[in-house]
Amino acid sequence: MNKWLRAFLILFILALNIGCDQVSKSIVRKDMHEYQVIGYLGNHFTLEKVENTGAFLSLGDTLGGPVHFVLLVVLPVVALLLGLGYIIMKTSINKYKLLGIILIIGGGIGNLYDRVMHGSVTDFMHIDFVIFQTGIFNVADMSIMAGMGIILLDAFLERKKAKQAEAEVQ
Repeated sequence: MNKWLRAFLILFILALNIGCDQVSKSIVRKDMHEYQVIGYLGNHFTLEKVENTGAFLSLGDTLGGPVHFVLLVVLPVVALLLGLGYIIMKTSINKYKLLGIILIIGGGIGNLYDRVMHGSVTDFMHIDFVIFQTGIFNVADMSIMAGMGIILLDAFLERKKAKQAEAEVQ
């Protein structure tokens, strides 16, 4: 594939990903009150607006000043830029791993944008199926988890394929 077309597709998918996240958060910020709960499916899926000043599961929300800024803004910016540079420059990444990385970077940018522009990340979805329960999360978090899932599935399938090829040689 042409390297310019590939870069365009990467940036297009990334922009689409970030856009979906930001639109959903904008709607929640505009239409929901803090800690308002709206239940669906017998309250197994709820919407609840929460502003998270930390990272995943509010980790780091009690850190102050420069430590908070470095850990939750500077380091993520560096990691996201390195990741973006990696996927644009390295053209040998298979399409599934590439998609997974794009989803992770998109989710990271979506949450980082919130942290910088709003001082916190807007979370609003919660799932409770008795034996399985999540924290409150957002579309960017779903994107990050989907990206990780795709990368892990790809690694599993590649390993399985390599074992099959090895068995055929013997």
